[in-house]
Amino acid sequence: MTPTTSQAQRAELHKTIWRIANDLRGSVDGWDFKTYVLGMLFFRYVSENLTAYINKGEHDAGSPDFDYAELPDEHAEFGRAETVAEKGFYILPSELFVNVRKHAAGDENLNETLERVFAHIEGSATGTDSEDDLKGLFDDLDVNSSKLGPTVSKRNEKLAKLLDAIGDLPLGDFQDNAIDLFGDAYEYLMQMYAANAGKSGGEYYTPQEVSELLARITVVGKTSVNKVYDPACGSGSLLLKFAKVLGKDNVRQGFYGQEINLTTYNLARINMFLHDVNYEKFNLAHGDTLIDPAHWDDEPFEAIVSNPPYSIKWDGDANPLLINDPRYSPAGVLAPKSKADLAFTMHMLSWLAVDGTAAIVEFPGVLYRGGAEKKIRQYLVDNNYVDAVIQLPPDLFFGTGIATCIIVLKKSKTDNAVLFIDASAQFVRSGNKNKLDEAHRAAILDAFTAREDVDHFSKVVANDAIAANDYNIAVSSYVEAEDTREVVDIAELNAEIARIVARQAELRTAIDAIVADLEGAQ
Repeated sequence: MTPTTSQAQRAELHKTIWRIANDLRGSVDGWDFKTYVLGMLFFRYVSENLTAYINKGEHDAGSPDFDYAELPDEHAEFGRAETVAEKGFYILPSELFVNVRKHAAGDENLNETLERVFAHIEGSATGTDSEDDLKGLFDDLDVNSSKLGPTVSKRNEKLAKLLDAIGDLPLGDFQDNAIDLFGDAYEYLMQMYAANAGKSGGEYYTPQEVSELLARITVVGKTSVNKVYDPACGSGSLLLKFAKVLGKDNVRQGFYGQEINLTTYNLARINMFLHDVNYEKFNLAHGDTLIDPAHWDDEPFEAIVSNPPYSIKWDGDANPLLINDPRYSPAGVLAPKSKADLAFTMHMLSWLAVDGTAAIVEFPGVLYRGGAEKKIRQYLVDNNYVDAVIQLPPDLFFGTGIATCIIVLKKSKTDNAVLFIDASAQFVRSGNKNKLDEAHRAAILDAFTAREDVDHFSKVVANDAIAANDYNIAVSSYVEAEDTREVVDIAELNAEIARIVARQAELRTAIDAIVADLEGAQ
């Protein structure tokens, strides 16, 4: 398979991946089993990535037959320090995926072998710059879990099958195209797991076409940005869209994010590696962004994208420190304890560069609810930070059918107004979800860029008018929905009714005459 893998070949690969994932999981819940499939995919990836890197160096130095996978371990140690500095990790030849797989079926201690190998891969980064990026990456791939089987031999049997299945995936020659295919395989699996897990999975995954729209909104008019950030980064797919939209090297200082769920945080770091983002180009943190944010002292971000959890609980005014937090204090009020949506929004505004753009997927209630949320909206509108509000179609996301919206924030606007876009009809039905196809994304992006009034689709509204409307920023309050009812010509309708009445009178007269004739004949 080449970098221009045909859609048919890619679809076939996807079907194979999903069949393997389902065949192997047995009684293990799919959302739990994903960590095994993705973990093994990652193990294969780092093994082939390292082997390709070392082999290229040796081939370029004049040893065309050199193969790192066949080197004795003791001969491999000489390159460890230099390789870790470059790649961020090291794997001895005997512990590469291909060699562990080769001996797996006959290894009655396979679980211990894998546990040791994973510990060695993580341990290879200890004390180096990449330590934080590797630490705990394999924690969720528990080779001793009873979920895999009731006995050690049953678990090892499943692990061996998993090694074979992942090893047999046709991901091609690593140096040619594997980066694209490994990353693609990961994204496909995450999407399938999220779709099948419903609510439990959907919260960790933003559909690819929505991710792309958000990324493109934040880079309109730019060919590069300093760095990109997502304060609720899930598995990292939103951040990685920038690698596709701008090109990896055009995100100059890399990919930043924070994630509260440990398993998902590990998946996000794995995702970075699978998309060939080297350890020094990403900085992901584990923890609660709202209470304990990482990257506090970092240079502000030029591009921020996020699909934070909808209306979750947070400390709010129960924590007396938060009202003085410089992220939240400018609004003079905290988001309600039961609805953290606008706390995430204020956090992102605080982290945003003066020349940056933030695009945030929001629960629709934040656009019009009263109380503290209205006061926060007032702060955002009065200070001219709201650039646009885009109403999305319903049923785009896994785990919820609600129609979400996108709020776009900027600190350097050229007008004192907000652009409202009603994209609620911009979708196609695909399977059991709605989807933004390329034409729909282009229509939204064109409207966002043009910033003009278009009947029933987009409207630029002065901040004063929004203030006069009680700081309601729901799109339906400003963009009039198109009346799709059939237009009726009243004069023509009345004439038709008159014709019908006259015809009825004629018929009645004729019927009366017939009845009179019949009665006379009697």
